[in-house]
Amino acid sequence: MVWTLLGIFLGGMALNLTPCVYPLIPITVSYFGGRSSKGKGRTLAHGLCYVGGLALTNSSLGVAAALTGGLMGAMLQNPLVLAAVAVVLLAFASSMFGFWEFRLPQGLTQAASKSYTGYFGSIFMGITLGVVAAPCIGPFVLGLLTWVAGMGNPYVGFLVFFTLSLGLGVPLFLLALFSGKLDKLPRSGEWMIWVRKLMGWVLVGMAAYFIRPVLTKIVGDIVLAAVALGAGLHLCWIDRTRANFKAFEWMQTAAGIAGLVTATFLAGSLILAGPGAIWHPYSDQLLKEAAARKKPVIIDFSAVWCAPCRELDEITFRDPEIVKRSKQNFILIKVDLTRKGNPVHARLLKQFDIRGVPTVVFIDPYGKERRDLRLVDFMPPGPFLVRMTEISRFFTTNPPN
Repeated sequence: MVWTLLGIFLGGMALNLTPCVYPLIPITVSYFGGRSSKGKGRTLAHGLCYVGGLALTNSSLGVAAALTGGLMGAMLQNPLVLAAVAVVLLAFASSMFGFWEFRLPQGLTQAASKSYTGYFGSIFMGITLGVVAAPCIGPFVLGLLTWVAGMGNPYVGFLVFFTLSLGLGVPLFLLALFSGKLDKLPRSGEWMIWVRKLMGWVLVGMAAYFIRPVLTKIVGDIVLAAVALGAGLHLCWIDRTRANFKAFEWMQTAAGIAGLVTATFLAGSLILAGPGAIWHPYSDQLLKEAAARKKPVIIDFSAVWCAPCRELDEITFRDPEIVKRSKQNFILIKVDLTRKGNPVHARLLKQFDIRGVPTVVFIDPYGKERRDLRLVDFMPPGPFLVRMTEISRFFTTNPPN
């Protein structure tokens, strides 16, 4: 989540460089600069009001989207819905690439363009930035809303969009405090179209993320690698955009290298990945068999649309030591909750009090769950091995009466 939030913050900063937002920078800075005669403290207060208004709008959207999570999470179990979401994201991406223009009703845009005095004026500017700049930031924000709705966590929704607001607002806030540096900013130009294309590739990556659960792991990784490779090649070498400041060349090079490194990493993970742990579908007979053989059981409740579940499968459950121990000393059971309607799964959810996925349950050889070992999120191989050792040690030091 830390890396995700950092990426969203940088994405918010990048949105400041799009053709809809960048020309607003001198207007915004001059607005705050006009209050500098009343002291830096007053300018600071107006800047905080501006960022606060921006955060209020975006964070409210994030929370509202996340509160639909129960409905959205259920819908995202349907491959047709996942495909539809991916198509919508690709349509928005095509807008960022310049194939069509995202526009709001003219009346709404005019209402958002009004100006007011005092601190309320600063708050109003922040609230309405998203409306005024909608043609450029709208597709990216809508794509992010879809992703947040899929997670269904209002706290995460607030945090994601608050972070996005900081990325959008903090650079303008700092420029307002140091308005004398405004003349050192690059001039508006063709390079801002390149930034829009960069955000378009981000939306293409989000579309690949949503469609991935429908595909096999290998095909999903190949699609993600292809997107990263295409983005790097296009943004750095194929696109002919030029600018009259040196930093732009560094931006192009960084985007190209990031794309190539990501594609190489994904391709390498496919080649180097070893065999994973062997899982069995749930059956009551399997639990009786485990008790008869005095073997502890690990039950993994997961779903293909669950990102932490995929991390467990691709990282933790492919660790050589975990694979070896599970084969020798454990029975592994996988309960796939991707599709609803299975009565056996419904019984297990109630029996084990499963609130979400992933949930990994550890059962000792006597059929009792070690609730203290229960796992409800991704865990790297090292700590997971500690849990496996703990249930094995408990079994040997606490024999049945």
